[in-house]
Amino acid sequence: MKDVYIVDAVRTPIGKYNGSLAAVRPDDLAAHAIRELLARTPDLDPSRIEDVYFGNANGAGEENRNVGRMAALLAGLPTSVPGVTVNRLCASGLEAVIQAARAIALGDASIALAGGVESMTRAPYVLPKSERPFPAGHTELYSTTLGWRMVNRGMDPQWTIPLGESAELIAEKHKITREQQDEFALASHRKAAQAQADGLFDGEIAPVSLPRRKGEPVVFGADECVRAEASLEAMARLKPSFRKASEARWGSPQPKAGGGTVTAGNASPLNDGAAALLLVDEEGLKATGREPLARVSATGVSAIDPQYFGLAPVEAVHRALAKAGKGFDDLSTLELNEAFAAQVLGCLAEWPEFDPQILNPQGGAIALGHPLGASGARLAGTVAHQLARQGSGVGVATLCIGVGQGLALVLER
Repeated sequence: MKDVYIVDAVRTPIGKYNGSLAAVRPDDLAAHAIRELLARTPDLDPSRIEDVYFGNANGAGEENRNVGRMAALLAGLPTSVPGVTVNRLCASGLEAVIQAARAIALGDASIALAGGVESMTRAPYVLPKSERPFPAGHTELYSTTLGWRMVNRGMDPQWTIPLGESAELIAEKHKITREQQDEFALASHRKAAQAQADGLFDGEIAPVSLPRRKGEPVVFGADECVRAEASLEAMARLKPSFRKASEARWGSPQPKAGGGTVTAGNASPLNDGAAALLLVDEEGLKATGREPLARVSATGVSAIDPQYFGLAPVEAVHRALAKAGKGFDDLSTLELNEAFAAQVLGCLAEWPEFDPQILNPQGGAIALGHPLGASGARLAGTVAHQLARQGSGVGVATLCIGVGQGLALVLER
C-alpha cells in the first residue's frame, strides 16, 4: 500500500439558502473549487490527474447526474481526465476523498482530485411518473432540498421520520436539554466568528466573484451564516422546529416530556458550497513541487438504526482510530459535522474518554453551514489545514449520515 498525501484543500465560502450563491449553479461551484485548487499548484500538469471524485447528495438537477465529470470539463481540465460522482448523502464529499485516497493507496492512480458540492437553494422539485397514463386526479410535487421523498412503502416507518425528529430522539436518549443545545450552538458561532477574525479560514477559502447586472462583480469571500452577535437570549426565543409540547412521542400515545428541543438555532442551516482536495502518492508529490498538508492514515464506516443516525460517527471514529493504531489521547483535533447540536452532544456522551476542547476548534456546521455533498470534503480540508498550522499531530474528520451511517477519516502530519 502506498502512502497518500493531501497536498492542498480549498473551498468556496458557504452561502446561506437563497443567499449570495443562489444564482450559481452547482456544477459551476464545483468547477470554481477545482480551478482555484489547481491555480495554487502551478507546477502540476493537469493532464497528469488520473481521476476526479466528487460527492453530491442530490444530483437531481443542474448537477446533470455526474457533477464530477461536468465540473472537470467546466474547470478546463483536459478531456482525458475522467470524473465520477459518489453519493453517501451528507458524507458524500468525505466518501469522495476516501475513494480517491484508496485508489492511490492501491496504485490505481498517482494523482487525483476529490471534493463535493451542493446547492440546496437550486435543488429542483421532482414530479414522479404516474403508474398509468393521463391520470384524472392531482399528483404531488416533491422538493429535493433535504430529507425523505417518495418513500418506499416497505420501509419501517420509524426509520423514515424527519431528521430533526431523530435529533429529538437522541436528546431524549441522552437527556440533553434545550439549554445545552443552545449553549453548544452559541459556542459554535463564537468559535467560527473568532476564526474568521483571526484569518484561520484564509488558507482554505477561494472567494467567488459574483457578477451583477450593473457595475463590477461582487467578491463573496466569507461564510455567510456565522453570527458573531448570536446570544442565548435570542436562541431561547426560537420555537421548536419538529415537536410541540402537546404532541405524542412517535409511536406512543403518551405526551412527550418537555416537548421539542431542536430549533433553527441549534441545528445546521440549508446551504450552498463546494470543496476540492488534491491527493497524491510520493511520485505525484514530486510533480506538485509542494509540501503536503497531511497524510491519510485510516478510515472507518459504520451503520446503526436509521432513527438514531446522528450517533453513527461514534463507532466510525472508533474503527478508524483502531486501524490507525491511535486513541483519543493521540488526537490534536476532531471535526464532527454539526448537523444538530443534540446529535453532537449525543456522540460526546458516548465518547467519555474524548476531550471536547479539541472538537471543532473553528466552529462547525451550525455556524458555518452544511451544504450536504460538500461538507465532508470541507471537514477533511479543514483538518488538513489545522494539522499543517500545528506542524504535527493527528486529526479526524467525521460525519453522521441520514438513514443511519457514520464515516470517519484519520489524517496525520
